[in-house]
Amino acid sequence: MTKKTAAILERLNNEYGIIPEPTLEYSKPHELLVATMLSAQCTDERVNMVTKDLFRKYRTVKDFAEADLHTLENDIHSVGFFHSKAVHIIEAFKLLHDHYGDEVPSSIEDLTSLPGVGRKTANVIRTHVFRIPSVVVDTHVKRISNRLGITKESDPVRIEFDLMKKLPEKQWSAINLQLITLGRTICTARKPRCSECFLSDLCPSR
Repeated sequence: MTKKTAAILERLNNEYGIIPEPTLEYSKPHELLVATMLSAQCTDERVNMVTKDLFRKYRTVKDFAEADLHTLENDIHSVGFFHSKAVHIIEAFKLLHDHYGDEVPSSIEDLTSLPGVGRKTANVIRTHVFRIPSVVVDTHVKRISNRLGITKESDPVRIEFDLMKKLPEKQWSAINLQLITLGRTICTARKPRCSECFLSDLCPSR
């Protein structure tokens, strides 16, 4: 790890904490899985509005597995891409019910075998449910890790493995929400507010 990267991590930890919690609201592992699947191309705020009622209606893995497709589509309509998300949730939860005893698995292989679950969603589950150090690469992490010069990779999977190689393991889970928070508040996609950024003197893209 370079001295500059170490300095960046120190400031991120000081600003946001080493173990920030996700902004998606949930109380059970399968609820975080649903919320994360719904969050694709949607804000966490909108997802939380939807899941507030959704988790009262569908309380168990079996409830989601046996859900009527059209009814579930209506229940999640406002999150966007509701048809494919509803299909994936029902199919994924049928597998959880039939093959995993209603338990959410912890391995990356098992998680990504579920319909609609890619590495990003799987690593969210591993990070927050099982506390397994994992790097979650979403659009914010991809953009800012490149802007900061921590990685030069552009493919999300390559970024994930590059960050795992370059950062200490204790930082893997923390970097996810740290960069997401930075990306939402300061280092936005269209107009980053470099003059307000606590990393501006370390950023080659300022």
